[in-house]
Amino acid sequence: MYNFSEFGLFFVDYSLKKHTILRKRFEQQLDLRIPSIKDIKIPVKSRDELPPVLRALQYIFIIPAINEKIFALLEDKIMKGKKKTGRPGMDLWHILVLSVVRHTLNTDWDRLTWNANYDGLLRAILGLLPTLEEQEFECQTIIDNVGLIDEALLQEINNIVVEAGMGLIKKKEAEEPVRLKTDSFVVERNVHFPTDLSLLWDSSRKLLETINKLKSYIEIDGCRKTKYIANANKSQLRATTQQIYKGKNEEQKTASVKEYLRLAIEAHLKGSVILENPIAVANERQAKKVVKLLAELKEYNNYGNKFIDQITRRLLKGETIPASEKVYSVFEKETEWINKGKGHNIIELGHQVLVTTNQFHYIVDYKIMVGQKDVSQIPSLLQRIGQKYKEERIGSHSFDKGFWSKVNLELMEASKTETDVLPKRGKQSKADKERESTKEFKQTRKKHSAVESNINMLEHHGLARCRDKGMKGFERCVGLSVLAYNLHIMGKQLIALQKEKEKKQQYRIAKAAA
Repeated sequence: MYNFSEFGLFFVDYSLKKHTILRKRFEQQLDLRIPSIKDIKIPVKSRDELPPVLRALQYIFIIPAINEKIFALLEDKIMKGKKKTGRPGMDLWHILVLSVVRHTLNTDWDRLTWNANYDGLLRAILGLLPTLEEQEFECQTIIDNVGLIDEALLQEINNIVVEAGMGLIKKKEAEEPVRLKTDSFVVERNVHFPTDLSLLWDSSRKLLETINKLKSYIEIDGCRKTKYIANANKSQLRATTQQIYKGKNEEQKTASVKEYLRLAIEAHLKGSVILENPIAVANERQAKKVVKLLAELKEYNNYGNKFIDQITRRLLKGETIPASEKVYSVFEKETEWINKGKGHNIIELGHQVLVTTNQFHYIVDYKIMVGQKDVSQIPSLLQRIGQKYKEERIGSHSFDKGFWSKVNLELMEASKTETDVLPKRGKQSKADKERESTKEFKQTRKKHSAVESNINMLEHHGLARCRDKGMKGFERCVGLSVLAYNLHIMGKQLIALQKEKEKKQQYRIAKAAA
């Protein structure tokens, strides 16, 4: 609920009647022009990413045991507590398919909307006519419905998909011990490279934009020149940036910084005046919008004051700003500055994601590491792996040097894993050399590089850069990309089995004809 009193608003409270939504799993219309989903022919010769995923989705739909589990989870999450009244919502099957297809193609919402409306094969998997006679999807409708999915739900669906995929493997291979590989990589947030100068401009720009929006609801004195102030701030930002990074005269640098700070302070003072004075809201129906805008105004004003202080300390007083005080994005405040110490000192802005794959390339476990390092992940990872493989043999589990610690090695040796590959970082003792010189250790360590290929494929399924906003959007993005990846692996298995079956059938026909 909004805290109206916080911003000194005067109005009479009111409530709006909320309409609930009736949803259904999926009911394909009986139409001779629409083939049944199980009868759709998926191209097996295409090298595109989409056909294998569509084949896996088709398999999920036509196998009752898998279908029931996944739809039960979707119903519990999306439809729980909703009354069967009001307008119909998007079918659960459509939500699942479209959310996965977006990450399979590593595309944006507009391209997904185009595919949902005009891609004949995709519409066939959705159970719709290839033309728009039956149903047309709106971009915002897709965004809103996919937003109902969360990471906890995706974790459970991924477990079902991996279990189903393992059921397709030949019995002899499936009975082999599980061989796991774990590594981490950075998923970048959709933010620009941060400097305190540019972050102050972001704060000032959004503050002035918010004031302009407020002016359409309430009367504000002294804010007629917001556009002029914004242009002046932007021009001075460019001039100051040129002076700081390319200028040679220290006096000119200082003067330019002071002028930029003066203009920024002028903009943020307007925000402070609005927040400090009580506001009379004439239209009761617009009260919630005004409160939301005031909350945004307060946030951008606080950011601006923070960056003004940091620029003053760093550029005018020569202080070093501690990392704990730094913010790397005004829009994605959780963004982390990550330097993994690899080639050319690459800086990445986002979050690390821990990924564990098996010998069949399925991602059996993943975790988003916010403010955490690789070395701290092994205890919780071993606990999760132990719960998933209670009755199965774990033949090997490999890591790279980034996970090394003496405590982690002891935990690995105490687990039920037959071969632990945890290379020591730094100088090795005699015992370390003996441990790492065994045949099993060397063979497993050579195979560990396969996880890098899995991560590269995962990045091509939407995780090179997360376009979604907020931490919940980031978590959902990671979960959907992992799901799309696992479905891709399953689809490739299904297509391989189909090719093998067709080859045997052709051989029998040729033999009978001979």
